[in-house]
Amino acid sequence: MKIVDAKLDVIATRRSQYPESDCKEFMLVGRSNVGKSSFINTLLGKKNIAYISGKPGKTQTLNFYLVNNSFYLVDVPGYGYAAVNKKIQEKFGKMIEEYLEKRDELKRVFMLVDFRHKPTEDDKLMYNFLKYYNIPVTVVATKVDKVGSSKMDKNKKIILDTLDLVVGDNLVLFSSVTKLGKEEILKQIEDLLIETL
Repeated sequence: MKIVDAKLDVIATRRSQYPESDCKEFMLVGRSNVGKSSFINTLLGKKNIAYISGKPGKTQTLNFYLVNNSFYLVDVPGYGYAAVNKKIQEKFGKMIEEYLEKRDELKRVFMLVDFRHKPTEDDKLMYNFLKYYNIPVTVVATKVDKVGSSKMDKNKKIILDTLDLVVGDNLVLFSSVTKLGKEEILKQIEDLLIETL
């Protein structure tokens, strides 16, 4: 799939603000500082479509990026960032839950984890939360370029063992530096768009 056009189309905090369109949607979740903005910029081939902040916890809304006028990438607030107080974290949680509950357009979630580290308790909770809603998940292991080749298999096994992926879910290794995994993810999106036409 070639990305020819992408823009931040809708910013929402509640259901009434979601795009009114039948475009398919793909949600991005992950801990604050896992590299969601870099993932979006790399995937869409645009340098600054998603703002990369040195300060985690910057995304506080649901951001709908319209791509090729045919589907949306939906970026949601990151989780597990201690400096965001509990009340705000609860608000984020409710925002994400409201979206997941009744969003027929949602076809798959890309859940980002840091390839350098074992998935956290928050990562495990998020994966189980998505499974509660029966949403297909692709786990995207970011920052792969920062791990030496001798540790690749070990780190991959740790992620798979910790999250215990169900049948139909998969793991993609990704790097915004080397672009590893970019084509694989675009192919997944393309296949799902064709499948659901």
